[in-house]
Amino acid sequence: MSIVKKVGIDGKEVLFKASAAIPRIYRLKFQRDIYKDLRILEKSIGEGDEEHSNLDLFSLEMFENIAYTMAKHADPAIPDDVEEWLDGFNTFSIYQVLPELIKLWGLNVQTDAEAKKTSPYRARDDYAAVPA
Repeated sequence: MSIVKKVGIDGKEVLFKASAAIPRIYRLKFQRDIYKDLRILEKSIGEGDEEHSNLDLFSLEMFENIAYTMAKHADPAIPDDVEEWLDGFNTFSIYQVLPELIKLWGLNVQTDAEAKKTSPYRARDDYAAVPA
């Protein structure tokens, strides 16, 4: 199952997609763990204002890579190169886009967890003990 969301960037509506495939796609393309990177970015951005954030150039690159991965997953027509995709925007604010991507990722993880709870294929340990 996947979740998609449109986010306004530089006057354009950009589609982003979160699914169980994202961690694998991100790891294969960038050799990094998306869970760790999102956690780092969440802490770095603070309350979402530029004055109180701890963002460095490496954090900005992580953000761009995560955004690109989720956008490319939603729209395969997006260029295969991150820089080429970013060139399509005049501005690309981490303070506007990252909170939306974190929400989208959180909804996806929550949906996956709920699906596992109700799946007839879940592991035996997931079953609750029922008195005989």
